[in-house]
Amino acid sequence: MKKGISFALALLIVLASGCGGIKTKLYQAQFLQLFDTVTTIVGYADSEAQFKEISEQVRATLEEYHQLYDIYNDHEGVNNIKTINDNAGIAPVVVDHKIIDLLLFARDVYGQTDGTVNVAMGSVLRLWHDYREEGTEDPDLAQLPPMELLRAAAQHTDMDAIRIDEAASTVYLPDPEMSLDVGAVAKGYALEQIAKNLEDQGMRSLLLSVGGNVRAIGRKAASDGSEAMPWTIGIQNPDKSSDQPNLFSVSIDTLSVVSSGIYERYYTVDDVRYHHIIDPATLMPSSHFAQVTLICPDSGLADALSTYVFNLSVEDGKRFIDSLSDVEACWITLDGRIQYSYGFQEYIKVD
Repeated sequence: MKKGISFALALLIVLASGCGGIKTKLYQAQFLQLFDTVTTIVGYADSEAQFKEISEQVRATLEEYHQLYDIYNDHEGVNNIKTINDNAGIAPVVVDHKIIDLLLFARDVYGQTDGTVNVAMGSVLRLWHDYREEGTEDPDLAQLPPMELLRAAAQHTDMDAIRIDEAASTVYLPDPEMSLDVGAVAKGYALEQIAKNLEDQGMRSLLLSVGGNVRAIGRKAASDGSEAMPWTIGIQNPDKSSDQPNLFSVSIDTLSVVSSGIYERYYTVDDVRYHHIIDPATLMPSSHFAQVTLICPDSGLADALSTYVFNLSVEDGKRFIDSLSDVEACWITLDGRIQYSYGFQEYIKVD
């Protein structure tokens, strides 16, 4: 087991015997810390050993992505996003092509979201991160990053300035004050690549969850040979004080469900809560919603678009989502009202 990784395998349900008396069981594996969240894998297997092999493959691959996309920590023998940032204005960095692929994906998303989802916003987001960390450690001294510092940092966020050399597999930030922050896309993108790899290997029924990102592979299999059913995913209630943990559930197969909300990473200044989703237009946390949930075939795209629509009004967000095929969204306003895109309610599970 790798240092810093907690791995646990737990049998959830023993189902009825299938053909020939072979019992298929529903297992769950869970591990911590990768992408700073909890990863859960749920699926059927004929044995604990078989399922553990699958889950260990997912863990190992996710750890690789975690190290490559890390912006805060060095990892031995790995040139990662932090390495690129550390060499801004100094020299190009040779990186694994998984980083190149992520940045090319981020470039496409940047155009699709009118520059709202911008992985070159690291200088601004780092200010917010540092002030949030200090305010969390000592709430009595919590303060907002000064606007003059935010505006100065925003002068070093030109996505088009990132130099990507695919042939040489290098990335260079010519501006020494620029830094990358891939938090809006990395987790969902990594999850999607893992899911696609499993599908290519023949996996037909598995549920992967990395924090607020869920990706279903196929449908929920049945042990007795009966028809497979959609996976049921609970949509978290952003009101943590409520005795209702989920607002409702959705039924999906071969789709992603991604939620962005204000209830995980935040701190309080003068009795006002400031969360981590920053609007590049104002350089302040967006003030429209408590939570936005997207349903989309691609987990990476869902991750990025959930951030984008979080920074739009609900009217603009609906127009954008309704212009896309196979993408639906649900908005929870700060006062608890729920609004849906045109086709979202078709996924809501009715008991």
